[in-house]
Amino acid sequence: MKLERRRSDGRFDDLLLCAFKRTTTNEITISRTKTNTMGNFSIALSGLQANSVALNTIGNNLANLNTTAYKSQSTSFEDLFYQQIGESGSGDAVQVGAGTKVSGTSRAFTEGTIFPDANANPANMALSGNGFFVVQQGGVQSLTRAGDFELNSSGNLITQNGQQVMGYPVVNGVVDQTAPLTPITISPSTTQGAQETVVFSVSANLDSNAALGTTFSSPLQIFDTLGQSHQATISYTKMATNTWNYEITLPAGDATGAPINNTGTLVFDSSGMLISPLVAVFGIKFPGSTDGARDLNINWALGVFTGVKTITQLASASTNNTITQNGHGYSTGIYQGFTVDSSGLVTAEYSNGQTVAIGQIAVATVANTAGLTASGNNNFATTVVSGQASIGVAGAGGRGTIDDGALEQSNVNIATEFSNLIVAQRAFEANSKTVTTFDRLSQDVLGMVR
Repeated sequence: MKLERRRSDGRFDDLLLCAFKRTTTNEITISRTKTNTMGNFSIALSGLQANSVALNTIGNNLANLNTTAYKSQSTSFEDLFYQQIGESGSGDAVQVGAGTKVSGTSRAFTEGTIFPDANANPANMALSGNGFFVVQQGGVQSLTRAGDFELNSSGNLITQNGQQVMGYPVVNGVVDQTAPLTPITISPSTTQGAQETVVFSVSANLDSNAALGTTFSSPLQIFDTLGQSHQATISYTKMATNTWNYEITLPAGDATGAPINNTGTLVFDSSGMLISPLVAVFGIKFPGSTDGARDLNINWALGVFTGVKTITQLASASTNNTITQNGHGYSTGIYQGFTVDSSGLVTAEYSNGQTVAIGQIAVATVANTAGLTASGNNNFATTVVSGQASIGVAGAGGRGTIDDGALEQSNVNIATEFSNLIVAQRAFEANSKTVTTFDRLSQDVLGMVR
């Protein structure tokens, strides 16, 4: 049976083509085989399905509003194929669409707000700019923006999910960026041994207007092999124009032997620059240390390390500017904690003021972030579309810098998501209304048949 509707131009539209089949009970069953003007339930159902995905995406964004470094998603749609059912009077095609589908979901990798950690936990860090932290578990590497790391009982820097944070190792006190990535382990010795002073440098000015016999002194802290501090003194005495004698002494009782090469003369030119000694005073020795340490044997650098004369004689008051130990002299230290600088260099800090490099956190970039796939737990995996990760250090090669003691927040905009939620809700309701309308028209047509 075929139902038709007469149009104003005298032509007919097919309303429903029905096939009738008589059963043994003399009942008639009707099966729909074709519909034109009534459309098809699948159109509205495709809209329901697509907008359901959009609602799920929005719901997931809102659920992760407070997830560290979460990147929001959005849903895109595209229409399905079209069926040409005729032509208009002008010959234009009359087409009926088959509905819609989800063409894809995209992720916004814009940077979230970076907030300092209230506890200034050095294990927490944020990437300011481009890039990802490199993490690994079971030999599988992933990328993440979430820097809410922590230390496990072994001193390994790990993610909240137990993945190891990867970086470059330290070899002989220097970071080796050519070595394979290794897990960052922060388990330094709790005690740092002492280091004797080998070289010291003094930056000072001696007053050229001072009278003959005038003396001036520079304090100097030096350490022996046991880490014992000794407060030495450099005394300067003006002997003639542009000429000063010096003497380096230790407090009484610090050494029993007679000092060696601890005295000499400083000569300046007419511009107040030191011309003798020209580079350094070598072999200053204080034998017979009373605390059982090895004899103090130090050198006085007078410009060899800086390229600039450190002692001058100018017409201004005699002053001490800076006094440094270039030979790493220090006492025994107790481990205090660690810090991470903007380049990702991890250093251990000790109570004696010394720091020791532990490793350097690796940062990766990809050519196409849109090609990354989310694998959960704040992680992303590279694909053929994203390209392989280019791994290096923060602040180099277009990679962002690291903020220690801070965390990146989610980039979800709650106002935008609520707006999108309303639109998706209305679209879902509209497609639901289409389904009920199709159902009512179908019932009307079937009623006509009866």
